[in-house]
Amino acid sequence: MKNQWLNFMTGVIQVNAKGKGIERFINQCIQNDINIWNVKRQGTESVTFFMLLKDVSKVRRVVRTFDCKLFFIQKVGLPFLMKKVLTNSGFLLGVLLFFVIMILLSNIVWQIEIDGAQPQTEHQIYQHLDEMGVKKGKLQFLLEDVDVIQQQLTNNIDSITWIGVELRGTTYHFQVVEKEEPEEPEQIGPQHLVAKKESVITEMFVEEGQAIVEINQHVNKGELLVSGMIGKEDNTQIVAARGKVYGETWYRATVKTPLSQTIHVLTGNSKSKHLLSFGGVTLPFWGFAKNDYRNYEAYETTKDLHLLNWKLPVSYMKNVIRETETVERVYSVKQAKELAIESARTELQTKLDEDATIKEEKVLHETNENGKLKVEIIYTVIENIAIEKPIIQGD
Repeated sequence: MKNQWLNFMTGVIQVNAKGKGIERFINQCIQNDINIWNVKRQGTESVTFFMLLKDVSKVRRVVRTFDCKLFFIQKVGLPFLMKKVLTNSGFLLGVLLFFVIMILLSNIVWQIEIDGAQPQTEHQIYQHLDEMGVKKGKLQFLLEDVDVIQQQLTNNIDSITWIGVELRGTTYHFQVVEKEEPEEPEQIGPQHLVAKKESVITEMFVEEGQAIVEINQHVNKGELLVSGMIGKEDNTQIVAARGKVYGETWYRATVKTPLSQTIHVLTGNSKSKHLLSFGGVTLPFWGFAKNDYRNYEAYETTKDLHLLNWKLPVSYMKNVIRETETVERVYSVKQAKELAIESARTELQTKLDEDATIKEEKVLHETNENGKLKVEIIYTVIENIAIEKPIIQGD
């Protein structure tokens, strides 16, 4: 079996030899290391046999010394098959071009459908899709994955609660769930508003209830701010105190920042390679530059190819290599201090409510310890300090 495959790769010819001295001719071929087999006599002066294509020149030299003639009656093997392919290259190129065009057409976005959205929201979705390059006529494997498209639309459009993204053949289908109108606030029971921490009152906005404290008054944690009991002593009513009481509060932060730091940054140089993957085999077809970067980051994306509604066993792959370099960044004490203050402020803002503001920040102390700058900061913050406290019967 192995010899048959080797013979097919190199090419096999069936030969008809006619003339006198056929036996001596066959013997001479064997003596000259010419591989022949399946020798069959066709008459008194005619035999047929098989030989390798590479031995044709040897056989021709041998046959000149005998009164014989050779006729090639059959040609089998890869060399002859390739010759036929080249002869019919126009037809073959047309077939390949047809399939390439069909694959490209099957991987183009031909339609975008949006269901469940109001006209205004639908217009916003089309605008964001256009910014992301998701439009009719675009190749699917050059676009982001459906998960990325879904996440970006959800993050960028406030009027939607959820959006489902599905790629059906050549159509992107979007199922939208818009945000509903806010429900009526729940009916709450009788309650006071008390201070959640120590502060100095700066502003009050009382919607319901009786204010107990005044502007610029210092209050402690748990102290009553707005009472849920209104009216005179002989005619009191118990209500749910509602409102906002803003006060100055204080936060303390300690941050350490290194005076030198090793970081990896992108140089801006990059190389891309485009490949086709099928059956576990990858075949590059564009971008053959060798990766000579010493430090780099590699990214790979894979997109399935389709022919009409069928998924092909072929995938498009894109490998991107971005060069990086190691940079030793040294900070002055002033720069390290600014970074420490900025870092502490950012961390504090993540802990505060949306309507809270940082009024003042003050560096209390800074020290240089083992190549790190230690900074202690105190912040003055204006925030709503009122929290609910239910009124229990008997209070």
